[in-house]
Amino acid sequence: MREPRHLEVTDLALRLADLVYQLTKGFPPDERFGLVAQMRRAAVSVGSNIAEGCGRSTDRAFVNFIENALGSVLELDYQAQVAVRLGHGDAVLILELRAAADQLKRMLASLSAAIRRKKSVVAVRQRAAPAAP
Repeated sequence: MREPRHLEVTDLALRLADLVYQLTKGFPPDERFGLVAQMRRAAVSVGSNIAEGCGRSTDRAFVNFIENALGSVLELDYQAQVAVRLGHGDAVLILELRAAADQLKRMLASLSAAIRRKKSVVAVRQRAAPAAP
C-alpha cells in the first residue's frame, strides 16, 4: 500500500481544491447547484482518486485511479474556462487554478508513465531471465 500523504501530487491536489473553494465562493447564488457544485466535486475527486488508488494492491489499479484523477483535472480546467466565459470568479484565482491544474496534469501523467515503465522493465527482465533447470 502506498501512502498518499507522501506524494507531491496529493499536496497539489489539495492546493487545487483550496483554490476551487475560494474561487467558487464568489460565484453568483444561481450557480450554487450548477457550476459551483460541478467544480467542487471535480476538485475533490482529484485527491480522492489519488488516495483511493494508493490503497489498491496492484500497479494497474493504481494507474487507473491516477488516470481518473487526471480526467477530473481536465474536467475542472474546462469548467474554469466556462467560468471565465460567464464572467464568474476572480481573474487572479482563475489563473492560479489553471496554472495548478496544468502542473497537476503534468505530474499525474508522469506518475502514470513511471508506474507503467516500471512494469515494463520488470516484464522485460522476467522474459530475459533464463529458464530454471
